[in-house]
Amino acid sequence: MTAAGEDWRPSASHAHLVERAALLRRAREFFAAREVLEVDTPLLVNAAVTDVHIHSARVRLTEPGVAQPGSAAPAPAAPAPPLFLHTSPEYAMKRLLAAGSGDIYQICHVVRGLECGRLHNPEFTLIEWYRTGFTLASLMDEVEALVRTLLGAASAARASERLSYREAFLRELALDPFSASEEALARAAQPLGFRRAPLPPRADRGATSSASAGARDEWLELLMASLVGPRLGRSALTFVHSYPASQAALARLDRADARVAERFELYCEGIELANGFHELAAADEQRARFEHDNAERRRLGLPLAAPDERLLAALAAGLPDCAGVALGFDRTLMLALGAGHIEQVLPFPTARA
Repeated sequence: MTAAGEDWRPSASHAHLVERAALLRRAREFFAAREVLEVDTPLLVNAAVTDVHIHSARVRLTEPGVAQPGSAAPAPAAPAPPLFLHTSPEYAMKRLLAAGSGDIYQICHVVRGLECGRLHNPEFTLIEWYRTGFTLASLMDEVEALVRTLLGAASAARASERLSYREAFLRELALDPFSASEEALARAAQPLGFRRAPLPPRADRGATSSASAGARDEWLELLMASLVGPRLGRSALTFVHSYPASQAALARLDRADARVAERFELYCEGIELANGFHELAAADEQRARFEHDNAERRRLGLPLAAPDERLLAALAAGLPDCAGVALGFDRTLMLALGAGHIEQVLPFPTARA
């Protein structure tokens, strides 16, 4: 706890800041050795994300009726289209891929609303990269190589394991996430104090099949975040792959089994570090997923998000076959240093910004 009047000071120690710089340098050396191009895309973007679990911060650059620098006339009364702080550089990086960039990576700050806690700060650093022609398995290999490089001695004694989403649920909860009833999922959540899924907003009560599917995913995501995930990666770097198709986000579905998506997450010490996809390249399917997300947002009473038309145009122009991943740099640094709170590895958390 910082004394009153002392919150101008950084929350990270000088030694941790030195180590932060060293790990950033190590990450860039990793990609340089593999001839992956570093890119730098805008922090301000034209569209919010539609994912119901991610909340975009809206930005207003001008105030209506206020004169702008160098102009005697006030700004027009009509509001300009909204801008948002990006929650990931994914959309812009896919536009670069469609334009022929080849393999690319980026280390950047991103901003997500409603995220605060031991492992969360609204503004944090991602390492995101895309590899053309990579399978999901080859990308997991590369993620593991980078994470071991960044963790250093903290990873030396760790094994490596890869589990399907189904295997993870069976091992940790003795539940099959694809066949268990909603009632069985609810019973598994009882130790967390939950007896039923949250009701949708009043206007949407009176259950539809999509609402039922949404409630089922709410149970699965609650169980993964609160019971399954925290048990993973205790003695190994644990990759969980083959997520339910309903949680595909921007990943392709598995051609051999349409019930699952070509998506993985990496866990270490119960902490989610990375989220990777074999990237969806079909513009029509991506538009349909955006529309489905907005239907879920409407059901949950969340603001709707217009789809990013520039991303959809890039997909229609042709996204190369590629796999991509976002790695939480601050969490990885926490594990490398044995830090217990994200503020210990940030110069200035949002509370002190």
